[in-house]
Formats: sequence, structure tokens, C-alpha cells
Amino acid sequence: MARGTRRRPAAARRRRHRGRVALALGAYDDLAPRVGRGGAPVSTWRRATAADVVALRDLERIASRAGLAHVFGELPYPDDDVLARWALLLDDPGVVVEVVEDEVGMVALTAHDGTTLRHLAVRPDHWSAGLGREGFARAEAAGARRLWVLEENHRARALYGALGWTPSGDRQECPWPPFPVELEYAAP
Repeated sequence: MARGTRRRPAAARRRRHRGRVALALGAYDDLAPRVGRGGAPVSTWRRATAADVVALRDLERIASRAGLAHVFGELPYPDDDVLARWALLLDDPGVVVEVVEDEVGMVALTAHDGTTLRHLAVRPDHWSAGLGREGFARAEAAGARRLWVLEENHRARALYGALGWTPSGDRQECPWPPFPVELEYAAP
């Protein structure tokens, strides 16, 4: 094995992951993860309402900061723009937005419109608990056959690949600075 290519021991990787999760959770940093790999997810999904718009934005921000810091770095989060986008999605009768909550707040979200999985996010302290797969399955069962994902969102791309979806070859620019590349994925 070449010098510098050795993988960190599993315990070190877990400590590093927990550190990123605590950073992303901010106000929730005193909470220990309740569900982890092999744990049973809280999977009571409900339809989101206009009253959930701030919680949707906040969950997306937390998940993005934890999973996409290598893409967006120290750029300010576009809170107002993302909040406005969620308000439009919730007002669109063709879009279904579903969420899972626990005693702290929103844990997972999925948004789809019958052809496209528009958004999927899980709070980092619930990553690897199966909620992403559940949200994905709900969208797919409702007819979603395509989605857009950041090229550098390796965690999401691994999930979609494991579920049989593949890149279609189409690319576009993300609307948020620094305008990274998004790839379209399609169902098999």
C-alpha cells in the first residue's frame, strides 16, 4: 500500500463523523444520536404543511452543513431563498412533501412530484438509520424516476447507486454559490 493511503481505523472514522454531526447540529449538540447503524428508525411519515416551512429549511441547512461542507465551505447559507423555495413547494398541489419527527424536531424529509425526487434530507444524528432509503422509496412508489444530485454529494450518490439508479449523463449548474455541478440520476 502506498504511503499516505492507509485508511483510518474504524474508531477514528466514527469519532470524526460524530464531530461533524455535532458541529452541524449546533443547538442540538448536547443530544446523543438516538438511532444509528442497525437501529430501528422512527418511520411515521406525515404530509408537511405550511406550518413546517421553517423546520424544512432548518433540516436542509443542518444536513447540508454536515454533508456538503466540502462543497459550500464557509459561504453563508441562503436561508431566505431556501425558505421561499419550501413555501412554493408546499403551495404546489403537484408536489408531495413528507416528514418524520422526533421529540427534538424534524428528522427526515422527502419531496417529490410524481416524476422527480426533488429533495431528500436526514438529520445527521439519524444518518445510516434507513430514513433516507424510506424517503427515497416513498418518492419512487409515487412515480419518481429521476432526480438531481450534487456531483460531490458522495453519500447521496452512493445511496442512489445502491438502489439501482444511475447517472443519465445530463448535468446542470446548482443555483447556489459556488454553483457546483449537479448530475441527473434515473431509475433503472
